[in-house]
Amino acid sequence: MDLEYMKLAMEWAEKGRGFTKTNPLVGAILVKEGEIVGRGYHRAFGEDHAEVMALKEAGEKAKGATIYVTLEPCCHYGKTPPCTEALIKAGVAKVVIGMLDVDVRVAGRGAEILRSHGVVVEVGLLEEKLRFQNRMFLVQQREKRPYVVLKFASSLDGKIATKTGESQWITSEESRLDGHGLRGMLDGILVGTETVLQDNPTLNNRSGSGKNPIKILLDRRGKIPLDALVFTKEKEKTLVVTDRENLSYQRVLEEKNISYIGVSSGKEGLNLREMLEKLYEKNVGSLLIEGGGTVHGSFVSENLFDEVYAYIAPKLIGGEGAKSAVSGRGLARLSQVEDLEIYEIKNLGSDIRIHGGRKCLREL
Repeated sequence: MDLEYMKLAMEWAEKGRGFTKTNPLVGAILVKEGEIVGRGYHRAFGEDHAEVMALKEAGEKAKGATIYVTLEPCCHYGKTPPCTEALIKAGVAKVVIGMLDVDVRVAGRGAEILRSHGVVVEVGLLEEKLRFQNRMFLVQQREKRPYVVLKFASSLDGKIATKTGESQWITSEESRLDGHGLRGMLDGILVGTETVLQDNPTLNNRSGSGKNPIKILLDRRGKIPLDALVFTKEKEKTLVVTDRENLSYQRVLEEKNISYIGVSSGKEGLNLREMLEKLYEKNVGSLLIEGGGTVHGSFVSENLFDEVYAYIAPKLIGGEGAKSAVSGRGLARLSQVEDLEIYEIKNLGSDIRIHGGRKCLREL
């Protein structure tokens, strides 16, 4: 039954997707004499961890029980007390850990502390699947930046607009609704200046589930009008990224109580890596890029993306002047192009959704 209990813990961990920011997904199942007496998951950034939630449900039944937890229990004081301390105090007899934590504050110490207090500890059950489930957290810990997801809707020949700029709507209503659901699972949504000027989007989540992401606007020169919907709708969830030398624009944003960060820039535009590092410092753990071909191309050229969601309609638009899903300066040689792994192909109305990511994510 060990495998089944860990699978259930993994299912519970998934309930927290979209709400844990820079924290991992964690699920916990507490079992005593073959009966599940407690269940828990990390609901949201700053809230109780999965183990504590399961212990609260179990109460006195936790004494002598076995807990199945997808990630090594924490052993440090952060926004919440250490889970190792709570497990020891509750009298849990055995802890089955799916994967060790890569956070340097834990990294095996949680398991050692439990063992030193007489708790039986086993490690590595469903580890490969759990590492993939927590790939966002693993990238965050390794790169110290948000996990980056590229998303675009295109025709079969990769066009996101006609040669005259018409783009609404290439894909089906089902695809658009699914894309909004994706917004609800990630912390931020990023677009470039041209997307705001041409489409005047609200950048909210209209799927009916999940949350509204932080709206992050790349505006190097301060071109976006202050009456754009990204500023008039949920202004408190809007963050502008601009050239750190553009002090006059920064003063305008301050006067309007609009949040911003300044980063360095060069001939290729704003420094994306510096931007990502600053967003990570603000606990933005995942980022959806919906910025158009040029913005997508910049993230690809800088090798600053992890996953891709491509919504493809059975249409051929053509035209050398029609915008492509990924443009910009591009890569010069095929040896520079990274092969991606396809995770899933799904039908959405008349369209297909291709979900994939970098192969190296399997090796984290």
